[in-house]
Amino acid sequence: MANTEVPTNNGIIDFDRAIKNVLKAIDKEREREIISRRFGLFERKETLEQIGELLGITRERVRQLEKVVVTKLKNAAKNGELNEVGHYETQLISIISQNNNCMRISDIASLITEKGDRIDQARIFFLAELAPKISIVDENDYFYRAVGIKSKLDSKKLKELAGLIVETIKKIGQPTDAQEIANQAKLDSEGQVAAIAKISKQLAELNGKWGLTKWPMVNPKNIRDKIYVILSQKKEHMHFNDISDAIKASDFKRKDVTTQAIHNELIKDKRFVLIGRGIYALEEWGYKRGTVADTIGEVLRDANKPLHRDEIVKRVLKSRHVKETTILLNLQGKQQFKRVAKATYALADKY
Repeated sequence: MANTEVPTNNGIIDFDRAIKNVLKAIDKEREREIISRRFGLFERKETLEQIGELLGITRERVRQLEKVVVTKLKNAAKNGELNEVGHYETQLISIISQNNNCMRISDIASLITEKGDRIDQARIFFLAELAPKISIVDENDYFYRAVGIKSKLDSKKLKELAGLIVETIKKIGQPTDAQEIANQAKLDSEGQVAAIAKISKQLAELNGKWGLTKWPMVNPKNIRDKIYVILSQKKEHMHFNDISDAIKASDFKRKDVTTQAIHNELIKDKRFVLIGRGIYALEEWGYKRGTVADTIGEVLRDANKPLHRDEIVKRVLKSRHVKETTILLNLQGKQQFKRVAKATYALADKY
């Protein structure tokens, strides 16, 4: 194959041309078909069974042929016989080196292909697998498809470091910034932590904090979790309208929810406590469910003595965001409270 420059269009690489040129190096049509379908180079990726049924051979024979062809292509690329792979390897290394020597395939596709879809990602991964200077991590239950610069981070090292980051975050026990993770895991930099963490399906990031994917604070999966994140970040009570606005302005993946839906979830979830007219706080902050009268009763029980109305108001306002007149009306209008002196109240005997 003659030397060619990497074909690009405004930074978009022509992977279609590259793939077709590499496939020309495969002698038999059946083997080209196997590679195309197994890697999903033109359509969706197919299983060994599906390809075997199509070609009239066993799944094991498909696996054998795939392995033989990929090995031949790798050797050809290593020996400089596939110039197309060499050109793209140089291009990919340049991109990966700017991202702490490893990247998810999906991130690369969004940078250098027009669509960044599954087929584009499959083509990048296929060429990377043939490139001798690039390490690969295939997708499974724990990892996304990713690549690294082999001399810096081979496949084994990438997985080991990802595991180390997961264990470090588990030990910390809460969402943490990349610099702190790097310090505790003794890794080179926060950039390296972020780059490697992105390839792990066990980790997620939100607003600069990394954590386990099962933690709502970094991976909110429903409206309730998103409300929880907003309140936790605000660190103070909020009106449900303000919570709705904050969700719509957030970095959440899905944030097109109605204010009414948010209000409904606030009412149903025990993590959220109504402390005023439409105003909610987190239960974990020490707030308890109940009416203003319930809160007054709790204040008087905790004091275990009569209190002046001004002191009652002061203590109630620590856990309820209501008007002072609302508290006074409850004091004067509820049977569970009795006045024992001027502007001084206690619990009625039966309460």
